[in-house]
Amino acid sequence: MKSPVIKRSIVIAGHKTSVSLEEAFWKGLKEIANGRDLTLSDVVASIDTDRHNGNLSSAIRLFVLDYYRGLISEQHSSKSASRDTGSPRVAALHD
Repeated sequence: MKSPVIKRSIVIAGHKTSVSLEEAFWKGLKEIANGRDLTLSDVVASIDTDRHNGNLSSAIRLFVLDYYRGLISEQHSSKSASRDTGSPRVAALHD
């Protein structure tokens, strides 16, 4: 049986290290890096610098989770704001 956790080597600040993550987290991390025009190593180095406790794999998982939670929160906030101000089509009719 194949393990859902994938171990990959990555270079952080010139040092090679291994990180074990589920494929979904690798995919999410790559999407975040691409969206920010950064390399995977740059994003992981930033996560490594900012972490205070736990291992790097856990810090990456939490980073990816927080990123996508933030997106959901932003979408929810923008939906609430459009409900409060009315839809642009309705507002245009009243102008």
